[in-house]
Amino acid sequence: MTTTQAEFRAALLDPARAVPDGLTDPKGQPTSRRFAVYRNNVTVALIDALRTGFPVLCKLLGDQNFDQLARLFARAHPPTSPLMMHYGEDLPAFLDSFEPLAHIAYLPDVARLELALRRAYHAADRTALDPARLGALDPDVLMQTRLHLSPTVQLVHSRWPIHDIWRYNTQADAPKPRGIAQPVLVTRAAFDPEPHALTLAQAAWLQAIAENAPLEKAVDAATAHDAEFDLGPLLTLLIQHNALTDISTPKD
Repeated sequence: MTTTQAEFRAALLDPARAVPDGLTDPKGQPTSRRFAVYRNNVTVALIDALRTGFPVLCKLLGDQNFDQLARLFARAHPPTSPLMMHYGEDLPAFLDSFEPLAHIAYLPDVARLELALRRAYHAADRTALDPARLGALDPDVLMQTRLHLSPTVQLVHSRWPIHDIWRYNTQADAPKPRGIAQPVLVTRAAFDPEPHALTLAQAAWLQAIAENAPLEKAVDAATAHDAEFDLGPLLTLLIQHNALTDISTPKD
């Protein structure tokens, strides 16, 4: 009987499955023991990759609980790429429906933030926008202008204080998380990504920009959350962190 790749992979990730048929050593003998060692090494490697990619999640759950979660995830979601730096893309969605941890409802969004930091780290470089180009625009033209975000920019929406949770678990003497909704902007000014807590209005404005809305529409989206929305602090943050790469005016 010939073992398919799918059967081999399933047996490799699930110790309850029998060793696939047809596996022999150089002498033609069954390789149950060697396969068991290989299976264990693969599982350990996947768990280690998830530990590296989700350090805050690991800290929140504790090593033993995280390893159990990672093992279950690895069986359900084996790698689809040889680049292990991308492994775990499906973990937030996995947590959304993982009943044993449903009582810790912020965990999926914490995982999304950690993924966003990783995506920002590996994103392509782009030349930052010269802010003088914005300053040179007539106000009427400016409001119809579209801003282009760097590939490094990531936006994570959340009804939980995920920035506070991330900071409390990564920085010494950080204050305890507050009971607020806290979307997060991730930027990468140079080499290391940095998360920034946003208001709901700021997140709405940034989401509209990411969807290619002109400034006027983006401000409308923001003021729907906060009639006193002030674009200045967020725009300054984006410029200082090289998060804008270009603009498109109505004439373009």
